[in-house]
Amino acid sequence: MNKLVIALLISLTSFSFSQMNAQQFQVGLKGGINKTLGGQITGIDSGLPSQYTSDTFEAEGEIGFHGGGWVQVNFGKFFVRPEMVYSKLESRFDFPQGPTLFEVEEFSVPLLIGFNIYGPLDVYGGVAYKNIISSTIERIEPTDNPAEVTIQNTPASAQFGVKAQFGFIGVDVRYDYNLSSADPYVVDFQSDDALFAEPTVNRATLDDLRLDQLIVSLTLKLWDSENKGKRRRKGGNCYF
Repeated sequence: MNKLVIALLISLTSFSFSQMNAQQFQVGLKGGINKTLGGQITGIDSGLPSQYTSDTFEAEGEIGFHGGGWVQVNFGKFFVRPEMVYSKLESRFDFPQGPTLFEVEEFSVPLLIGFNIYGPLDVYGGVAYKNIISSTIERIEPTDNPAEVTIQNTPASAQFGVKAQFGFIGVDVRYDYNLSSADPYVVDFQSDDALFAEPTVNRATLDDLRLDQLIVSLTLKLWDSENKGKRRRKGGNCYF
């Protein structure tokens, strides 16, 4: 794992535990779905009539999933919330000869700062450091070797959203905005135009493969310093 991630996690953990006795400290898990937005590919015309298309195709966002953990330290109505999350993202390009799936696996470390508006409702924003585990796009013709593609030149995104906590169960809705810049390059999709009745995508420019996300999570609070002496789960060590 990147040394920056390790250093960040150590710093966040040290900070969080240093605040446990003075402030309300919570630990929990999260999981849910994410819908991708963004992505654009333009076919390269070979110069021959009715062979390869030069049309531009926008990605159709698919539903992916994520899971991870979080800690939260409250300072009155304000809070700091570091997280660690694994995500699987999917988008689809509908080429003339059939759909092509774009898949990304990533590990992210969001650091969020928030404010309690009223009762269970909070708003927050922050930055997420991201490590791309893999990013591939399917070839047009069947193959077990999808093309590896580059999707980020800046390992960070901005996140903002709202969340509500009801006892030990919570709901979190946020938007993840990719902070990388577009970095176009060419990929060969290995398409044989003789197999198709209409112009196909063979070589194409990946204009923009940056993915934003709409993320919906359910959260589970496993431990809360404010209530640890009030109620204990029977037969367990977790407090709510």
